[in-house]
Amino acid sequence: MDKSKLIKEIERLRKEKNAVILAHYYTLGEIQDIADFVGDSLALAQKAAQTEADIIVMCGVHFMGETCKILCPEKKVLVPDLEAGCSLADSCPAEAFGEFVKAHPGYTVLSYVNTTAAVKYYTDIVVTSGNARKVVDSLPEDEKIIFGPDRNLGAYLNEVTGRNMLLWDGACDVHERFSPEAILALKKEHPNAKVLVHPECKRTVALLADKIGSTAALLKYAATESNATEFIVATESGILHEMQRQAPQKTFIPVPPEVSEGQIGCHCNECAYMRLNTLEKLYGCLKDEKPEIQVDPAIIDRARLPIDRMLELSK
Repeated sequence: MDKSKLIKEIERLRKEKNAVILAHYYTLGEIQDIADFVGDSLALAQKAAQTEADIIVMCGVHFMGETCKILCPEKKVLVPDLEAGCSLADSCPAEAFGEFVKAHPGYTVLSYVNTTAAVKYYTDIVVTSGNARKVVDSLPEDEKIIFGPDRNLGAYLNEVTGRNMLLWDGACDVHERFSPEAILALKKEHPNAKVLVHPECKRTVALLADKIGSTAALLKYAATESNATEFIVATESGILHEMQRQAPQKTFIPVPPEVSEGQIGCHCNECAYMRLNTLEKLYGCLKDEKPEIQVDPAIIDRARLPIDRMLELSK
């Protein structure tokens, strides 16, 4: 089926089945273009909680589908590909994290949204890169806090809030691949460009930033807050699609990933999991209403509490 026919069929099925298509900024541009709503993890969770659709199709990664199911257990939640996982979520196995929490009684547990539903079961408040600082600042200064799983985001939060949170040692493979050397090389070619960095990046990369923030914050800064015309972007390259759409007169330059000796480098840093979302798979999951996300009801009951707290604190 050619692309134009695929799009027409997706449009038809979406209307017939009262389905809403949600897509993350890191998915392919053609997925973002057909989605009803495109956003970062926080915005997608907020949209899922508000939707009146019967079916939610989450074009992103597995944990995002789980979040939708936790928020809307009565709805059918579909994903184009069940294999669309997350390296950051994988770096925090639920059983090991649960033992870590048990070994530190009296700590408030903050978990990044990029975790499995089973990890959220052990969590007091879920956070995103967009609201994490606000959540941390809302807690008493003497609060003992565990933060997981992203060590880079946790270290950044410790630095900007003056806290000493206990950090789980996890990371996102995509953001770990950015290097200061690559950014400095691009700055030589584009000396007037502003450097945009996601807080999942290493501190050596963040030190070069003109703006550190979530995908939504970086997008807003580039499109409406900055007068600069060139931007060097150190986050997953899918965000450039929306940046270019909102600010077509500006230039956005993706930072290439750091590569080992003997490897062939590329010009952008992509999440292979996000790229598993294709128009063909989106059509298939709407047509067959599968793969469907399932979450243990016992986990839903407990995992919803920290997500609800996140949404409440984000108002």
